[in-house]
Amino acid sequence: MVKILIVDDEPDILEFLRYNLEKEQFVVFSAGDGITGFQIAKKEKPDLIILDIMMPKMDGVELCRLIRSDDNLKNTLITFLTAREEEYSQIAALDVGGDDYITKPIRPRVLISRIKALLRRKHTGSSEIEEETWLEFGDLRIDKEKVMIVKNGQQIDLARKELELLMLLVSKPGKVFSREEIFNKIWGNDVIVGNRTIDVHIRKLREKIGDDFIKTIKGIGYKFDF
Repeated sequence: MVKILIVDDEPDILEFLRYNLEKEQFVVFSAGDGITGFQIAKKEKPDLIILDIMMPKMDGVELCRLIRSDDNLKNTLITFLTAREEEYSQIAALDVGGDDYITKPIRPRVLISRIKALLRRKHTGSSEIEEETWLEFGDLRIDKEKVMIVKNGQQIDLARKELELLMLLVSKPGKVFSREEIFNKIWGNDVIVGNRTIDVHIRKLREKIGDDFIKTIKGIGYKFDF
């Protein structure tokens, strides 16, 4: 039984999220402000909390900081709801300990995909969350066992480093990988490469799989998003 808490001051969004999450058999709690959200979180100890940034009484950033300071809640997964153009809010959400953010307007399939990806991080090997062989992101499919990339039904050939980079990013959808982390995992600490190496590989990946999947987080790194 996976429990999710939604904290948002807009009743329509609460209803929309509850409906789509309950369809996936999640147990859903909701609150219209940060203070009430924290009280419910302490009582129910949810597996994941969805936070709006702008709320009365206590905003999402403050609530996230409070949750991370509570010994019983500090490891709870947290994803924020942000407006697409609010880059400053997205960075603030990650800085205070958010695990991910979902941009508005919210698309149900994307919402569920992102939430399941987050939960797989926490419940690795759990029987409650089935690990999928195929990952699907719109018209892009990735077979993790065969390491095969398919776009619009056609297999895509990637160079070895391009493939390694893509598989690293999709291993945790929504996670921001710093440039240093990418260098260390793909090229290794003892390999000297140019400063533009990651940028060149990201550009080639975007040319092959499309521009919508790999997001640049200015000053930090890259993430796989959908």
